[in-house]
Amino acid sequence: MKIGNINFGERPLFLAPMEDVTDIGFRRMCKRFGAAMVYTEFVSADAVIRNIQSTLKKIIIDPEERPVGIQIYGRDVNSMVEAAKIVEQAEPDVIDLNFGCPVKKIASKGAGAGMLNNIPLLLEITREVVRAVRTPVTVKTRLGWDSNSLIIDQLAEQLEDCGIQALTIHGRTRSQMYTGEADWTSSAK
Repeated sequence: MKIGNINFGERPLFLAPMEDVTDIGFRRMCKRFGAAMVYTEFVSADAVIRNIQSTLKKIIIDPEERPVGIQIYGRDVNSMVEAAKIVEQAEPDVIDLNFGCPVKKIASKGAGAGMLNNIPLLLEITREVVRAVRTPVTVKTRLGWDSNSLIIDQLAEQLEDCGIQALTIHGRTRSQMYTGEADWTSSAK
């Protein structure tokens, strides 16, 4: 598997970005125990732009943890592009766009998995972020909003056309949150 210029080998183990979990100490520990790549906690594009210090602390990178990705979330093109440019200055190996967070306070405002209800905007954000930065851009999303809107197969192709380098699929819908059986049978490749 390869993202940008980084070759991870055949079956790499990645540490997913997790709010209040993947701080710098945890990321370094996971690297020591074999994680091929780690991610910061996800950060709000708006908080990055507003220079919120508690948010900016989350994107500090230690050379020992490389390769490392910074994950951002938001709900409009301009703030996501501006935030991507700002986090790029921290020199991550990957900038990941979160279109998968199911938490109500994120998704109900149209960010995270809330983007699954506005695919044209999700694609525009992706396309514009890819254009705005030199760092490889990846996306994390879900199968769809609910069992009646399983869109991942078509969405995966559209995201590839936007220029992303990799796609992470949480094998559940937004309505499932983190419960129930994950569906690993999707044909998205």
